[in-house]
Amino acid sequence: MGSDRGSTPDLLGRVPYFRVLSARTRAGLARRLRSVAFARHQSVFVEGEPCDGLWIVAEGRLKIFRTSPRGREQVLHVEGPGASLGEVPLFDGGGYVASATALTASRLIWVPRRELERLCRQHPDVALAIIATMARRVRAFAGLAGDLALRPVRARLGRLLLEEARRVGRETPRGVEITLPGTRDEIAARIGTVREPASRALSALARQGLVTVRGRRLLVRDVKGLEVAAEEGD
Repeated sequence: MGSDRGSTPDLLGRVPYFRVLSARTRAGLARRLRSVAFARHQSVFVEGEPCDGLWIVAEGRLKIFRTSPRGREQVLHVEGPGASLGEVPLFDGGGYVASATALTASRLIWVPRRELERLCRQHPDVALAIIATMARRVRAFAGLAGDLALRPVRARLGRLLLEEARRVGRETPRGVEITLPGTRDEIAARIGTVREPASRALSALARQGLVTVRGRRLLVRDVKGLEVAAEEGD
C-alpha cells in the first residue's frame, strides 16, 4: 500500500458530498488530502475496526461485504470511482459495519474525520448531501434484504446481470455483452449464496435462451425475458 499527498478537484466534484462546494474550495481541499494505492485483493478496512475518516474511490473497484462466523461472505455492494465509504461509523462513533477489499488495483482518497466535520460546519449543504447518500444506502439495503428473503437465486442472479448490462453493457446485433462481474464465488457472494447454486442458476438462464456464457464473457440475448426472470418470486 503506497500513499502520496494530493488528489484531484475533478474527482472530488464527482462525489455528491463535495459537488456542492465551489471549485476553489474543492481545489483547496484536494491539496490537504492523501491518496492511497491498494493492490488487487488487498483489504482497505475490516468490519469492527475503528473509523476516523472517509474513503473516496479514485480508481478501481471494491467490494463491501460482511462475513458470517463460519466465514461465508455476503457482498452488500460493489463500488467504483466517485463512491465514498465509511460514513456510518464516521458519524455514529462505532466501528466499520462491513469490510472492504479491492477487486482490482485501486487508488483511494482519505478524508480525515476532522476535515469532514469542518466542512459540515462551514457548508451545511455538505451535511445534507451526506444524509441523502446514507438514505439511498438504507433504501438499497432494504431492497437487498427483501431479495435475499423473498427471491430465489435465479431471480437474484438475473437482477445482478441486468444491473451490469445497464451499467457497462455493450450493445451488439445479438444482444448486450458484458464481462462477468467477478469469479463465480464472487458473483455468488453478491447474490447471497454459494458457488454451486449460482452456477445452476446461470445454467438455467442459459437453457432458457436468455443468456450465453463464453468464459468471462456473457451475452444477454433476451433483455425482456431476463427482466421477467429477475422479478420471479418464491
